[in-house]
Amino acid sequence: MGVRNIKTVKAAVEAIDPDAWLAIDYPDGGLAQIAETTYAGRRLVVRRTRLVGPQAELWPDWRHFCLLTNRTDDLHTVEAEHRDHAVVEQVIADLKDQALAHFPSGHFHANGAWTVLACLAHNLLRWTQLLGLPNTTIRAARTLRRRLLEVPGRLTSHARGWTLHLPARWPWHGDYLNALNRIRALPAA
Repeated sequence: MGVRNIKTVKAAVEAIDPDAWLAIDYPDGGLAQIAETTYAGRRLVVRRTRLVGPQAELWPDWRHFCLLTNRTDDLHTVEAEHRDHAVVEQVIADLKDQALAHFPSGHFHANGAWTVLACLAHNLLRWTQLLGLPNTTIRAARTLRRRLLEVPGRLTSHARGWTLHLPARWPWHGDYLNALNRIRALPAA
């Protein structure tokens, strides 16, 4: 269970021995470490992160993320599963922002079919980002839809071929074309 950084939690974090912090993998441009202590008789797992490089001026200090648990597994396992849980929560939020906003229909089987379709659409959107724009930050589904799918273009046909005309000053013109070209270059299954 995640906990807020109230005064007593901050005091428990500050009491952690500096040698107790263990480095973990973190995306480029940042550092992350984990440690554990006790708080109110329970195990308190703490992850701290800090930016490095030119962006470090934004948050020069460590940021702490704490969770209480009764699990006795290895520290790395508990912390990694907690981060994975955050990814699942983001997927649920994305789905509620999209197709699951129209629940319930009142019919069990209709809800089941709608859920399957919502998951398929969500997965296609995520695969589009992973395959088409592999080196970009993972964004909310709403942002991806706005930048890649809601294209303010005009489709014309000429000589049995289709042409998509995109606005000249559309801010995501490059991302859209890069994703389209990468996906088109994939080998046929």
